[in-house]
Amino acid sequence: MVTFWAWAFFIAEWAIRLVMLFYVPQKRSPAAARTWLLLIFIEPFLGLLLYSLLGRAYMPKRRIELLEEVSQLIKRKVGLLESHVRRPDLPPEFLQAVRLAENLGDFPILGGNHVELLPDYDGAIGRLVADIAAARRHVNLLYYLFADDKVGNRVADALIEAVRRGVVCRLLLDSFASRHALRTLGPRLRAAGVEVVAVLPLGFFRRKAARLDLRNHRKIAVLDGRIAYVGSQNIVDADFKRGIVYEELVARVTGPVVHELQAVLLADRFFETETEASEEEERFPSLDHTGDVEAQTLPSGPGYPFENNLRLIVALLFAAQKRVVMTTPYFIPDDTLLQAMTTAAQRGVEVHLVVSSKADQWLVGLAQRSYYGELLAAGVRIHVYKTHFLHAKHLSIDDQVALIGSTNMDMRSFALQCEVSLLVYDETVVKALHGVQQRYFDGSSVLTAEEWRRRPFLARLFQNLARLVDTVL
Repeated sequence: MVTFWAWAFFIAEWAIRLVMLFYVPQKRSPAAARTWLLLIFIEPFLGLLLYSLLGRAYMPKRRIELLEEVSQLIKRKVGLLESHVRRPDLPPEFLQAVRLAENLGDFPILGGNHVELLPDYDGAIGRLVADIAAARRHVNLLYYLFADDKVGNRVADALIEAVRRGVVCRLLLDSFASRHALRTLGPRLRAAGVEVVAVLPLGFFRRKAARLDLRNHRKIAVLDGRIAYVGSQNIVDADFKRGIVYEELVARVTGPVVHELQAVLLADRFFETETEASEEEERFPSLDHTGDVEAQTLPSGPGYPFENNLRLIVALLFAAQKRVVMTTPYFIPDDTLLQAMTTAAQRGVEVHLVVSSKADQWLVGLAQRSYYGELLAAGVRIHVYKTHFLHAKHLSIDDQVALIGSTNMDMRSFALQCEVSLLVYDETVVKALHGVQQRYFDGSSVLTAEEWRRRPFLARLFQNLARLVDTVL
């Protein structure tokens, strides 16, 4: 009997290995396939279990059915904006990247906007609360992390007060990252009349439950359909993690592009509620031009057939002629992004990468550092920011294009999370972003290839080991 079960176990292990050797590489990058196959070959049963839970960006049938409805919803909203569509005056090398952004995300470039950058953490929260206080018709918020703390309660109180004035308030929160606030603040907000929606709810048996680690990482606020906020900042105290103070960047936007951000937010609401909000004209009011900035919205996520944010960033890197500054808290690139960055540097473009000296996720921090050697060898300049934990996520290309949003430069943001980016085609805004980036440079030390080569052996060992699982971080 013992021999029988031993042989059965042996045959089952090799059956798993052989089947997964065929199945895993399908529609996956070679790096991701290697990582999963390594785990499966070492521990077949554990690897099979983890792969079934986390291995593919699984979307349930009902969510797939909703994708087409959401696409039609977005196209209807875009149809209202035809008179604002513009073609920016850009050098020829950028035109293909512009066309790519339009094709990937369904949103055209719109003129007549005003974009204000808000790098001050408390100041950005203060502006948002003030705009909620001034709202007269509706407030729609979508956030990855909303905490039951000082900042969270300040925004919650503003929403409750807005409801008392007759304003329709909706709050969409990622069901995992904001799970505590959904339990504690959720009942109080609902009792006051705020619609609170848990986005991408967890649960094996829910009809629309997706893979457990697919998350909605977007941060969008839209007020009266006329003012929008987009960027990296969550609704949480800046020092919510012990020993770390977060630094962010938010763009406050007015003008026609607000409608695109509103469409992304309401599409996410439609995914969860399967109801389209009423009062269409009020939530998409006729908008006058508030400035001369040309901008567009690019959503991305596992529901899209392509990795929108990754493809656009790579295209912009290949279009760059003079200078690229990339700011990210998490840098775990795939081969295409790494190649685009190193190729740009080797053809003479100034490529700057701004990262934090501290890491709020130790394994991610180790894996991230394993890429520094390749970047430095190609001539990429790495700025290690020491003032705070720099959680901002943005990119500037030459003096032509700025990208600001929720997207990290890692494979989780590229493939597994719903993200949103604001693309701005305006030299004045790009210049303002350069000013923010220069402040980062001033608060950073520049990492040198020689310094990196001298790092301790154990540091090198742990970084390289962490890199083996970079595709699942």
